[in-house]
Amino acid sequence: MNNFVKSHGLGNDYLVLDSRKIDFKLSKKTIIRICDRNYGVGADGILLLVKSKKADFGLKIFNPDGSQAEKSGNGLRIFSKFLYDHKYTKKKAFTIETKGGFVRSKILLKDKKVSLVKVEMGKAFFESSKIPVKTNKKYSINENIKVGGNIFTYSCVSVGNPHCVIFLKKTSADYAKDFGPLIEKNKIFPKRINVQFAQIISRNKVKIEIWERGAGYTLASGSSSCGVVSAGYKLGLLNRKVEVLMPGGKLSIEIDDNFNVIMEGPVEEICSGKLNI
Repeated sequence: MNNFVKSHGLGNDYLVLDSRKIDFKLSKKTIIRICDRNYGVGADGILLLVKSKKADFGLKIFNPDGSQAEKSGNGLRIFSKFLYDHKYTKKKAFTIETKGGFVRSKILLKDKKVSLVKVEMGKAFFESSKIPVKTNKKYSINENIKVGGNIFTYSCVSVGNPHCVIFLKKTSADYAKDFGPLIEKNKIFPKRINVQFAQIISRNKVKIEIWERGAGYTLASGSSSCGVVSAGYKLGLLNRKVEVLMPGGKLSIEIDDNFNVIMEGPVEEICSGKLNI
């Protein structure tokens, strides 16, 4: 009982738990304790395997502050590798139900080992009311926001979870760390929001720095990558297939005419153990 597996996707790490194999309640206090890097195992979040009546597997995603996330690209790749490696499925393609919608995941093998995971992340949408953004405008595209004495031009998009994308001529980790928390909790975002500062290298390549809602500055994010490419494609700045560069590594994001998004990238298992709760 209470066994966990810890894995990372480009430095973004999660603990995976099976709801049927833990004897404690995943309360907000417990999640914060487990994810604490000094007093717990340490993680950017927890992935909980649950039952689903509509998909092959169900997944609940928890941020290190105890809040629940709708979707996580890195988390989905980690979860998919876990399911295959730990014999929950023999199939190389399967469906997963998240709070932010259904996804289809595909395992890619090299020398009989998981090398990459491809996830159909669902459709990106831009309606302000669905993201949500408090505004009287149908779309929050190329709007201005003033934070910390600076004015940024942002575009909002959801890929099952909300994103505020800011394109700059040049970006750095300081932008994410200094302004990310101010934007995340701005009153125009009633459910808070993930924030990305993006620098376009070419139409097929973009560099991003990320402030993740409920987690803070992070080395990589799959859903953030999807959000940036979706916004960039919507604005005519990026092509359909884009390489996203982050401090933790790179992901391949592809988008079709209907804004369905596919993410592909690596996952590595770090360790496994037993929680003493």
